[in-house]
Amino acid sequence: MPKRRKKLKKRKELRSQSKRSKQKRLTPGEWFEKLVTVQARLRAPNGCPWDREQTHQSLRTYLIEEAYEVLEALESGDDAKFAEEMGDLLLQIVFHSQIAREEGRFTVAEVIREIHDKMIRRHPHVFGKTQAKDSAEVLRNWEQIKAEERRAGANKSDSKAVEGGTKEVSLLDGVSRALPATLEGLQLTRKASRIGFDWEDAGGVFEKLAEETEELKKASQEQVQQKMEEELGDLLFAAVNLSRFLKIDPEIALKKANAKFLRRFRGMERLARKSGREFKDLPREEMEALWDATKQAEENPRFRELDGAQTKS
Repeated sequence: MPKRRKKLKKRKELRSQSKRSKQKRLTPGEWFEKLVTVQARLRAPNGCPWDREQTHQSLRTYLIEEAYEVLEALESGDDAKFAEEMGDLLLQIVFHSQIAREEGRFTVAEVIREIHDKMIRRHPHVFGKTQAKDSAEVLRNWEQIKAEERRAGANKSDSKAVEGGTKEVSLLDGVSRALPATLEGLQLTRKASRIGFDWEDAGGVFEKLAEETEELKKASQEQVQQKMEEELGDLLFAAVNLSRFLKIDPEIALKKANAKFLRRFRGMERLARKSGREFKDLPREEMEALWDATKQAEENPRFRELDGAQTKS
């Protein structure tokens, strides 16, 4: 009997290994179909109550959160985490597509077909006969094709619109107002620059920053709230424009600045507790001294050890 049980266990292990090996050999398309099937099952009448309750509106926050978690995983350098978070983001696309299919609006196949056809249509220098000598020309062609697509879409809409209800087409169409403000500003200035509406170099943007700073100072002295808000917006917009010239994503740059402030603030709190006090109870001068000490600690090669943080070098 012991030998028989041992053989049965061995066979079971071999079957399990064979199954795992077979799964690894599945194509991306086969894995995608399995994922779509899983989500459909979760939304089925006898599926998961939580999944069945979700709508396009209720999932909006998750879509944004997953996108940011992908960025965080990318920055971490952890490939397993990066792959996992991209899977979570892909699930959101499948989830929305499943809801749309149930409502008779579109299917995930149509989602894939749309982006497939768009990529071929917007890369005529690869799939057609158009020539593009560099990436700048590729981007100009891309914008021209997008403009043509918008005009075609507008013509279709005009044929159905009531009199006086037509919409003018703009070169800046296509920039989503749902984007974070920094990314919206980046895309607006990027689109404008592609048709030549731009500064000659970053020097002009630095001057604009200085100009907007002075205007904000003046507005703050006048204490007119609406004017201060407007001038602050102009200053931030100029900063976003500068980030484009420097080839820096302003949203990511600001996220890193936020993380740095959070890290240093917690460092000050730890230093204060080591002296037997709470940071909030310290006078302003001591707070400033701790801020300087925390900055100096970050510049020290032993900072991660002193901070107790475990990060990838």
